Amino acid sequence: MAESIRILGVAGSLRRGSLNRALLRAAAELAPDGVSIEAFDLLAVPLYDGDVEAAGDPEGVAAFKAAIRAADGVLFACPEYNHGVPGVMKNAVDWASRPPASAALSGKPVGIIGASPGQTGSARGQSQLRQAFEFTNSYCMPQPEILVFRAHEKFDAEGRLVDENTRKYLARYLAALAAWIGRFRDGG
Repeated sequence: MAESIRILGVAGSLRRGSLNRALLRAAAELAPDGVSIEAFDLLAVPLYDGDVEAAGDPEGVAAFKAAIRAADGVLFACPEYNHGVPGVMKNAVDWASRPPASAALSGKPVGIIGASPGQTGSARGQSQLRQAFEFTNSYCMPQPEILVFRAHEKFDAEGRLVDENTRKYLARYLAALAAWIGRFRDGG
């Protein structure tokens, strides 16, 4: 890879022991040469409120939007709560979609991964998040997908991804994401 690719990683869970935060850490570790993944913590992003937005972006929102703009692409690690995208993640996307004419996510290539203790590996949450990216005019990589099911069995007590098959698949996914981002960055 001639130039480095900077990816912003966003986990849709605030919990310190989150499987999706752990999945993002594994992604940063397994990223191909020339690709860096830096995580952004959504804890400082308040609930979206149009009145607050009208007064100016809060500090956490401004930092989030700046991080998106500085990155070549964004990788969302999407949990699944009650068969859908968690409020934390949807809220972040809502802020990053404002104002629509100059939204940080507009024209940005994105990828979605997810981990869940359930059998579907966050498939429904990821599907809903993909729908949101249609409005934000983000270029969501359609394939491959990574749905880490029974994720609690694939990470150790310290949150390290120890399942070798999942590690291999995540590495292949990240290579595909880097190529996807490169297509848009290089005008392809």
